[in-house]
Amino acid sequence: MRFMFVIKASKDSEAGVMPPAEMISAMADYHGELAKAGVLLDGSGLQPSSKGWRITWSGGKKTITDGPFAETKELIAGYTIIQVKTREEAMEWANRFPNPQIENGQIEIRQMFDLEDFEPSEGIDRFREMGIAQDRP
Repeated sequence: MRFMFVIKASKDSEAGVMPPAEMISAMADYHGELAKAGVLLDGSGLQPSSKGWRITWSGGKKTITDGPFAETKELIAGYTIIQVKTREEAMEWANRFPNPQIENGQIEIRQMFDLEDFEPSEGIDRFREMGIAQDRP
């Protein structure tokens, strides 16, 4: 089972303010524990939305909008992806996650889909052939 820990953005992260050294150290320690336990698949911080863009489809038309985006509460500042055997194990790791903000931090934990969650189809077979979205050992 794969889970993504979504680190919510803050005014500071959206302004490009780098986290203090203590926070970076706590995150490095935590991710080191995940790696040592063999459950870490990936993790990274994200640049502010001012360096990104959105693609929106509406009425069959595609629109591209450059950042920044106003609603900080809807943005993410980073992520961590783990693979564990149970939801409870994911909850244990999530509860150990250090506060990702100086004060009012928030992370959201979401289970990721695996190919086995979908009905068989030609598209799913093509994903399987590419090795995309499969459970990893």
